[in-house]
Amino acid sequence: MTELVHTRAELAVARAARTGTVGVVMTMGALHEGHESLLRAARERADHVLVTIFVNPLQFGPTEDFDRYPRTLDADLEVCRRAGVDLVFAPAVPDMYPGGAPQVRVNPGPLGEDLEGLSRPGFFHGVLTVVLKLLQLTRPDLAFFGEKDYQQLTLIRRMCRDLDVPVEVVGVPTVREPDGLALSSRNRYLSAVDRQVALGLSGALRAGAEAAEAGRDAGAVLAAAHAAFGAGGSGARLDYLVLTDPDLEPGPVQGPARLLVAAWVGDTRLIDNAPVTLHPTS
Repeated sequence: MTELVHTRAELAVARAARTGTVGVVMTMGALHEGHESLLRAARERADHVLVTIFVNPLQFGPTEDFDRYPRTLDADLEVCRRAGVDLVFAPAVPDMYPGGAPQVRVNPGPLGEDLEGLSRPGFFHGVLTVVLKLLQLTRPDLAFFGEKDYQQLTLIRRMCRDLDVPVEVVGVPTVREPDGLALSSRNRYLSAVDRQVALGLSGALRAGAEAAEAGRDAGAVLAAAHAAFGAGGSGARLDYLVLTDPDLEPGPVQGPARLLVAAWVGDTRLIDNAPVTLHPTS
């Protein structure tokens, strides 16, 4: 049976009652099959699975969709019950930030100001602050995050390493629709026409991966991805399409690498990424 708690005090009591390995999956609700893959991964490795559902105002900019973001707690609880989740923590904003917006926040460092951080100033300050608070409140052994938000996953790993947070951060591969579109809570905002346009993102990643598999160098891989986006993403406005190393570090890219893309489709901003391997050229 899935237990639902809303306050810090309720969470403390419920968490203390659970011994053994605890895995946490942090969400903003509107759960879909991608979240279910996180829950399955947690269920496989942890004795108890704890889910947080909290739409975090700190990570929304002044022109972004905080009020519009879907809130579907009843449906989310049903997903959690089916997945065998033990405990759901769904706090209100005053429970997470009892003193108002926090004056002290986690600084994500240089990577937090690039890519998503460049397009969404302050975004990762808000993400890392709430993740650190939730890690402190839930005290998990393992924390599961999707690879779709790859920069976020990378920064959470770095934060836990740099600040000595005693948790194993586990990345879970992206779940996709049969046509390749990455699952996202924001996909519900897409019209039927936008839904087809959005395939330009995954098409670009697929073209880049195919070029890498064919032994092309980094420049050719990125060029192939751009060409595919231009051909298949008509109507989408590209924000960035980059090829970087798996830790998103600057410098030459060799061996394992990551392609990352972000674009506006109508009024909806989507992100996606995929692993590629750059083979030595003869």
